[in-house]
Amino acid sequence: MSLPIARDVAALRATVAAWRDAGLSVALVPTMGALHAGHLALLRRAQDLADRTVVSIFVNPTQFAPTEDLARYPRDEAADVAALAGAGCDLLYAPSAEAMYPPGFSTAIQPAGPALGLEGDFRPQMFAGVALVCTKLFLQCAPDLAVFGEKDWQQVQVVRRVVADLDLPLRIMTVPTVREADGLALSSRNRFLDARARAVAPVLHRVLQGVAEGRALARAEAALLEAGFDAVDYVALRARDLSQGAEVVLGAARIGGFRLIDNVPVSPGERG
Repeated sequence: MSLPIARDVAALRATVAAWRDAGLSVALVPTMGALHAGHLALLRRAQDLADRTVVSIFVNPTQFAPTEDLARYPRDEAADVAALAGAGCDLLYAPSAEAMYPPGFSTAIQPAGPALGLEGDFRPQMFAGVALVCTKLFLQCAPDLAVFGEKDWQQVQVVRRVVADLDLPLRIMTVPTVREADGLALSSRNRFLDARARAVAPVLHRVLQGVAEGRALARAEAALLEAGFDAVDYVALRARDLSQGAEVVLGAARIGGFRLIDNVPVSPGERG
């Protein structure tokens, strides 16, 4: 099938308005492209929950620091279009940076709460950019719900907080992290790992799983460094969601010039 593509807000809203006139519900899957099986799992969840699905692809410059990899972030729209068409997506929204942030754009959102600590310490610009672009996408598309992956656990908490605080009329749904057979969480950046880094990368998941099962949190950083990671930004336990319920163990580590993040939920009783 041919995949319709909207390049600006007017085209997006026209399509969504037609669906609304027909009484159909709408789900949005925000992505930065370079799609993989994890993204397609988000799309399948969206298709289960709504009559029509929009996948957005936008490499958002406001969440990258000047020293980060915006320019080399993987981009392959032709492959993404083919994957989405094959999976039955109803609309691709692929705006340009100029369409999202036109000349004179000067509004910012500064989240706190779940944005503080962890990724907020090591990438202090990121969550302001995420909050801004997600708010724009939600207002542009006006979906009934949006679907995110649990791999970016802290990001999901930030988005949920923004939606609650700004009274945005949509639900945030999640899909469990999709992994390779050896446990490595799928990521668009994984394609850049060389053979040594790719061999070491799954250890992050194994170490976090061990902490979730009750092994000493204090030993986690040393275990990652011993396995071959170049540096460890953090391994930490946090309340799992805004209800302050069960815990999740999160980690971020660097290898071969790239930074990997992951998290593992702590099942009730696993840590006493």
